[in-house]
Amino acid sequence: MSTQEKLKRLKANLGSVLLGKDEAVRQAMVALVAGGHILLEDVPGVGKTILARALAKSIDCAFSRIQLTPDLLPSDVLGVSVYDASNGEFVFKPGPLFANVVLADEINRATPRTQSALLEAMNESQATIDGKTYLLGPPFILLATQNPYDFEGTYFLLESQLDRFLLRTRIGYPTGETERRILRTRPGETRLPELEPSLSAEELTAIQQEVLAIEVHEAILEYVIAIAEATRRSEEFEWGLSPRASLGLMQAARASALLAGRDYVVPDDVKTIAPAVCVHRLLSRAYAYDGSARATETAFARLLEAIPVPQ
Repeated sequence: MSTQEKLKRLKANLGSVLLGKDEAVRQAMVALVAGGHILLEDVPGVGKTILARALAKSIDCAFSRIQLTPDLLPSDVLGVSVYDASNGEFVFKPGPLFANVVLADEINRATPRTQSALLEAMNESQATIDGKTYLLGPPFILLATQNPYDFEGTYFLLESQLDRFLLRTRIGYPTGETERRILRTRPGETRLPELEPSLSAEELTAIQQEVLAIEVHEAILEYVIAIAEATRRSEEFEWGLSPRASLGLMQAARASALLAGRDYVVPDDVKTIAPAVCVHRLLSRAYAYDGSARATETAFARLLEAIPVPQ
């Protein structure tokens, strides 16, 4: 079976559970094949956890779910060494982080101390506990859901942690017709438990290697650099995009090209995925006055439109 056929099966799998949200499904697939982590941000009840669980069930590999709460400790995520009296040694008991696909549900309900326990895993696919380093994956993908910051009992995600997510996506409310289908079929209860894997861990790893081989013209590289430099020069943002963000944008554009059936990147691959990759790494100066993340999205959209697109 070709890569495109496998990806079509994966898209059909996800679309059968998350009805009417093709763009959210596409962005999740971009992050998956690019080998990046996904932040799903929206109000409760619109399908964040369902999308994350469907994505995890579509890959035939180890899956775990962490329900993050304010009283959760880093050791509850990473694991802990327990003394074994029978042999007089400490034995490491791995936590739920030790899986190929990890769903961190409501990540911003955990304290920053617990959130930071995920940093090494997200950046280097490894975890260090009691001075010993344990490898995670391959593949290793973290899917995190979070509620809006003005909800009760939420903490801000650390800027350094936000930068480790390849992209952030929102699902949004369904249309009236889609909501009718949801009410009639209840896909989260009926379809989700029956999902069969579309990819094995080995197949996903191979596809992620294919992404690295997607051709990028010099003009596309200059376009990515122009976007990053524009955010650094802009007076609308407190800080601009980091080189890690530029690398992420380039990797996401490659993944978008692969999903479109091409072995080369076109400017639209970059422009279409840029908001999902970049906005959560920026902070507009207007945020200090109205507290709305929409101000950052609006400012970035204006900046993106002002940058010449290579022909």
